Amino acid sequence: MRIGVVGAGHIGGTAAKLFARAGHQVAVSNSRGPATLASLVSSIGTNAKAVSTVEAVKFGEAILLALPYRKMDALPPGESFAGKIVIDATNPYSATGGVMNLGESTSSEEVAKRMPGARLVKAFNTMGWNTLASGARPAHEERLVVFIAGDDAASKATVAKLIDEIGFASIDTGSLREGGHRQQPGSRIYGRPMTVREAKQILG
Repeated sequence: MRIGVVGAGHIGGTAAKLFARAGHQVAVSNSRGPATLASLVSSIGTNAKAVSTVEAVKFGEAILLALPYRKMDALPPGESFAGKIVIDATNPYSATGGVMNLGESTSSEEVAKRMPGARLVKAFNTMGWNTLASGARPAHEERLVVFIAGDDAASKATVAKLIDEIGFASIDTGSLREGGHRQQPGSRIYGRPMTVREAKQILG
């Protein structure tokens, strides 16, 4: 699969490495331009290239959003994402570090409003980058969990397959509304590495 990664910080850079090592073609971008990504791309290997954000979105069949939520306005026009699977790893933190008040909505629902026609899946937002970097395990009950939420079953299945390929288990927390709330900062599953067994006990 061709995967565009928007945001090459800890989560974006780590996920890009894992996707590439699993055999996927990865195009990585950040706000500072491709020239600043030479070291990251070199460490990933032949399955990765550095591009502009516009090019990353155009390249990807799936797009990983790993930029700060408050910088969504810097993304290409929403129609650029139409028909693509958008994996939203963002969290609604303000510039001061507080969690934004979105009312009854969730951050991923707000992202989806910006991208009509995109198939949005919330994933990779509850796990710390260091756990993502070192926590991959063979398939068994003690695998660590990447939670996913979304309104499109086929897109969630595709993202679940990607998660499996990089060495983690996935658990579906529901729709963008229901699952989005379950995965928001401050929830019982946020920021805490857990196995499938532990996650099922918490979620019930």
